[in-house]
Amino acid sequence: MTRLRCAILDDYFNIALNVADWDKLADRVDVTVFSHPFASEQAAASALADFEIICAMRERTAFPRSLFEALPKLKLLLTSGMRNASIDMEAAKARGVAIGGTQYSRDPTAPLTMGLILELTRGIGRENARMHAGEPWQTFAGVEVEGLTLGVVGLGKLGSKMAGIAKAFGMNVIAWSPNLTPEKCKEAGVGYASKEELFAKADIITIHVVLSERSRGLVGAADLARMKPTAFLVNTARGPIVDEAALLEALRQKKIAGAGIDVFSVEPLPVDHPFRKLDNLVLTPHLGYATEDGLRIHYGQMVEAIDAWTKGSDLPRKLA
Repeated sequence: MTRLRCAILDDYFNIALNVADWDKLADRVDVTVFSHPFASEQAAASALADFEIICAMRERTAFPRSLFEALPKLKLLLTSGMRNASIDMEAAKARGVAIGGTQYSRDPTAPLTMGLILELTRGIGRENARMHAGEPWQTFAGVEVEGLTLGVVGLGKLGSKMAGIAKAFGMNVIAWSPNLTPEKCKEAGVGYASKEELFAKADIITIHVVLSERSRGLVGAADLARMKPTAFLVNTARGPIVDEAALLEALRQKKIAGAGIDVFSVEPLPVDHPFRKLDNLVLTPHLGYATEDGLRIHYGQMVEAIDAWTKGSDLPRKLA
């Protein structure tokens, strides 16, 4: 039997081989781990040319039509999650590449969102760094979240979970999205607002919509201009949903109090990106879904899918 080659991409934590039973495939598949992102699409094409199977971690490496065309041996592409906007599904279908996904047991992004809110309002990480640096006593007077209004952009599964967490902290919650109705808000126990009202009234705005052509640039300069000068913006969804140039300008000019950002249009965020120089911006490197618990599920289900596929069975979670 001809052995197959499997590439695990973007394993930044060097965790993939430790949290799943890859030995289950040892009689059929040789596994290679790539821990660092590719510098370019050309670099990805060169490195992956001899692999029949690729395991991708979310959108860390994009798979446009041009990359599929550069990988003639590729037969199976697995992605963590049940959707991946960076994969050209039509191109995969045209090339005869099977696409499979993985599930979550739960979504850890909402707690991270609350963590960013607490960092913005209470400066926990900032003050911790000062204490460890041997600097003088407290310098940051925080803002109490209880009684503040949280504006949720997108009241789906994750947005609704975030609304529940915020209410547990004593926050008032309003929500908006293009298809959201007052009835849906009432079911979720939150107030309904138009987009203009939400950006004008909320003390903290958090984004929880899926990236699509409709949501790309959904939050622009006009929306940021409506925000209170004391308000904060948090984005743990996807970078391109927010106009990053407009956000950068709003933060530089102190038009809003600050922002907490976990996602970016280009990831990893370039080391010389101007975001890194702002003291009113809390940055995290796309931590939303990245927990050991979640990665254990993703990689475990990838092993399951490869095992089934190499034995001629259907993929357990086929996307295309």
